[in-house]
Amino acid sequence: MTQNLRNALAASFGLLLLAIPALGHHSVTAEFDSSKLFSVKGTISKIEWVNPHIYLYADVKDENGTVTNYSFEAGPPGNLRRAGVVRTMFNVGDQVTIDAAMAKDGTRHLGLVKAVHFADGRTIVFGKGPDAEDKN
Repeated sequence: MTQNLRNALAASFGLLLLAIPALGHHSVTAEFDSSKLFSVKGTISKIEWVNPHIYLYADVKDENGTVTNYSFEAGPPGNLRRAGVVRTMFNVGDQVTIDAAMAKDGTRHLGLVKAVHFADGRTIVFGKGPDAEDKN
């Protein structure tokens, strides 16, 4: 009986260890302030379409011509795909204006994507369900 109890405890402990990575996931409200929005105009320089979150990177020129790289986080690829937002909508080199929520910790050049406006008039809104792309 003692051996069965030990085996059960060891199996339970093993299952708990497997669940620990799920506890490490953060809430976007813990990292970003949706009441503080900003917009930047730039060129998409890199796209990371991977779990657990996708990232878009944009090179933004200031009034002096200095280029700064911004990072923008969005949801998981699966959630975005179900909402109608797919990787092929974005290309390195696209001229865009990105609306985003600011990072709570004050990290500059980091945001949570709210919308991407393309030079051709298309707008992709993040987090709005199946009608995420507005073809204008």
